[in-house]
Amino acid sequence: MPTAGHHTYSEIITQPDAWAQTLEVGAASADALRALWRTVGGRSLLFTGCGSTYYLSLAAAALSRRHGPPARGLPASEVWLGTDVVPHVASGSVLVAVSRSGETTETLRAVETHRRNGGAAVIAVTCYPERTLAGMADLTISLPAAQEVSVAQTRSFASMLLACQLIVGTLAGDDRLPGRLAVLPALGRRVIEENANLAERLGADSAIERYFFLGSGARYGLAEEAMLKMKEMSLTYSEGYHPLEFRHGPMSMADGTALVVSLVSDRARAQEIAVVDDMRALGARTLAITEAGAGLADATQRVRLDSGLDEDERLILNLPLLQLIAYYRSIMKGLDPDRPRNLTAAVVLV
Repeated sequence: MPTAGHHTYSEIITQPDAWAQTLEVGAASADALRALWRTVGGRSLLFTGCGSTYYLSLAAAALSRRHGPPARGLPASEVWLGTDVVPHVASGSVLVAVSRSGETTETLRAVETHRRNGGAAVIAVTCYPERTLAGMADLTISLPAAQEVSVAQTRSFASMLLACQLIVGTLAGDDRLPGRLAVLPALGRRVIEENANLAERLGADSAIERYFFLGSGARYGLAEEAMLKMKEMSLTYSEGYHPLEFRHGPMSMADGTALVVSLVSDRARAQEIAVVDDMRALGARTLAITEAGAGLADATQRVRLDSGLDEDERLILNLPLLQLIAYYRSIMKGLDPDRPRNLTAAVVLV
């Protein structure tokens, strides 16, 4: 195991174990979740968080809009400050507040604002059940196995996203979802083992100066999270976009110093692969993370997930490779991904 950033490395490669605990916690919480939803007359979900957990909220809300109750994902600061959320809260929404630490000030204030504006209830998703957020919630989904020493979120992000996915499935009445997702830990271990060397090559390649991550639907939140991991860990220029939006200006930066990574969906596969082809034609390096490799040009690097799952059910399988690329980029630059510059595990406002 690498010595620099060893906490981050360990947290990335062991995350399938935390996913397994998340599946157990989700199953154990299902009855209480359904009871709360019925009791408060819940009709919609509002996912919120800060930084990584805001991007998680975007992904979770997209999952819910497709499979469960109507949902939105907003930064906790916008919920707290009242920007364009009161009509949503007034509809009887349940706030799902996501915070690894349970102490992020904006998230705690978002909970207070949600209650003050007449929100139906609060569900906390956190890795630390003894901290402030859990005490403010009507129901807490606690994931201690996903706790981290590192500042940058990796296994906590994936585990909390999986917990939100289980919340959506429970409220949608999909009782078979946990059974279908039970294969994720084993699949995650295989994906990490098969692609760790590729991640190291892409992260350690000093000829790559900037990284672009593309994802549609729930994958957009993951693309933004990959962007954030690259910036946090390695201080490298990176951006996240919806795939077809990349043609509308950002592709001006597609050249031999750029790596364009596409989290390919099933629904828009042909159109998303066309974007990859276009960027490669402009000289950019390209990587596609996809369920199967058909339709991709030989010059495009690929990661085949081969999960047999629905594109949303396999969502978190995209994450380990993206996290490892950022980790190895940090190591290549002589940085410590365990302790990113200027950052702390929780932003606590005085």
